[in-house]
Amino acid sequence: MRGGTDNARAFVVKRTQAGLGLFTARTFARGDLVIEYTGVLLSTEAADSRGGRYLFRVDSRWTIDGQGRENLSRYINHSCKPNCVAYTRGRRVLIYSRRKIQPGEELCYNYGKEYFDAFIKARGCLCSACRGSEDGSRNGEGGSRDGGGGNGNGRRQTPRR
Repeated sequence: MRGGTDNARAFVVKRTQAGLGLFTARTFARGDLVIEYTGVLLSTEAADSRGGRYLFRVDSRWTIDGQGRENLSRYINHSCKPNCVAYTRGRRVLIYSRRKIQPGEELCYNYGKEYFDAFIKARGCLCSACRGSEDGSRNGEGGSRDGGGGNGNGRRQTPRR
């Protein structure tokens, strides 16, 4: 894995139109490991009971609850035109760059259609690709489930509060 870092100084959390966002302080080449989505590993059944917006499905049996503030990747916002993509490897979720990312850019990936419909669509998508469109989505559906190259797992698809 190229480019991976656990160095908190490689990232900056800033306010965005969508809330807080994660920005890079360094360059990532296309295909670089950017960050790991970390948190408590829960059974999907326990995650369904607990609920929350920071649940990331690993597979049909396991979900990561990334609500802890030490999980910087929780600040990565949705985009219908993302610069990152999430892949699962075993019980881990790894975020990779889809293209070269320059210092100062906000990191983003596509959360998937179900999450988009449940949490984003009603207020309108605030990603840079959609800002200003009438229905809040660039393509009218909030993008694809896998963000254009992922494995389809994305953020937890069962909305919970």
